[in-house]
Amino acid sequence: MTASTDTPRLPFARPNVLEIAPLFAVLRRQGPVVPVTTPAGDPAWLVTGFEQVRAMFTDPRFGRSHPAPDEAPTLSDAAILSRPQGDHETEHAEHARMRRMLVPAFSANRMRRLAGHVQELADGCFDAMERARTGDEPVDLHEHLSFPLPVLVMCELLGVPYEDRETFRVLSERMGRMDIGADADAALDEFAAYMGRLAAVKRRSPGQDVVSDMVRAQESDPAFTDDDLARAAAGLLFAGHETTSTRIDLGVLYLLTDLTRRDALAADPDGRVHGVVEEILRMASPGGLGVLRYAHDDVELGGVTIARGDAVVLSLGAANRDEAEFPEPEKFDPDRKPNSHVAFAYGGWFCIGASLARTELRVVFGSLFRRFPGLRLAVGVDELQVRTNRVTGGVDRVPVLW
Repeated sequence: MTASTDTPRLPFARPNVLEIAPLFAVLRRQGPVVPVTTPAGDPAWLVTGFEQVRAMFTDPRFGRSHPAPDEAPTLSDAAILSRPQGDHETEHAEHARMRRMLVPAFSANRMRRLAGHVQELADGCFDAMERARTGDEPVDLHEHLSFPLPVLVMCELLGVPYEDRETFRVLSERMGRMDIGADADAALDEFAAYMGRLAAVKRRSPGQDVVSDMVRAQESDPAFTDDDLARAAAGLLFAGHETTSTRIDLGVLYLLTDLTRRDALAADPDGRVHGVVEEILRMASPGGLGVLRYAHDDVELGGVTIARGDAVVLSLGAANRDEAEFPEPEKFDPDRKPNSHVAFAYGGWFCIGASLARTELRVVFGSLFRRFPGLRLAVGVDELQVRTNRVTGGVDRVPVLW
């Protein structure tokens, strides 16, 4: 597959941060799988159909590895989620082994125990918002809540010392940048070195955290190296911080661009928060790119032949607005049932941190309007610039008043 000047190039232009690019719907009408060009300038297939996206997550003929990694098309210059990962011969076995090791760390029991602490951390962020308020000046909810809360939670979960949280925050941001060239890879290397040092500390003094869990797993599985540990931790940090941060921002914007939504949640937070969070997850799929996969064999899908080694971009945002699966897909409807979105992927690739992300979102949206019942946007949503230089998209600021 070669890039063509005729194929549309990701990311597509969008009206504002709450609406996905109209071109996704146009392309879906042409077919659920169409050729595009990635931000890196490489050819790829874009999958926009809900049925096809789900099918690919359960098809072993696709994976994150590539038969010839040095020749693989790439998604972007970001250091994470943009290029081949893992060994082509052993990827699926390694993925299954990693999941077996990490799934217990995200068990429902652990998430329930963590929920109370997430509430404490959220309350601390709310306090920071209060302190930042001066007169009639807006407060940036992104800076005081959406951005810091997920990194505080991930530091707690991974066992990172509190004083290192700013280091984690900066590294997470740099790894997902698409416009800083080699500095994104340098951030990943710095993160790996940091995790190697932290693993050494946990060997001497283990705790009840995920890095300690992984260190213990190394005792029974010598093939699980510090390199593997660092790569797994980088994925957890990035997914747990950047994507959750973006979903908090966009969730607040969905609720504050129509104050009847805000007021309905504020009137019955316990009864409505579950549906609100699931609809935020469906509509606020972070980023304008998608999930990168490579074909391990020639595959017929959606009326096209995807050749071995071709890059495939699964657009979760487009799949979650496929009218064949979701009636009135552009409508924000917390009462939507069923709401079988693929915000956390599907099948064997279902995000192991989904329960943690849901815990954070339910805490935030279950308590934000109790604390700030009159919360409102200080600017129009069209004034907020979409971040096109990040894998996760989103916005840099959410100015609010109350």
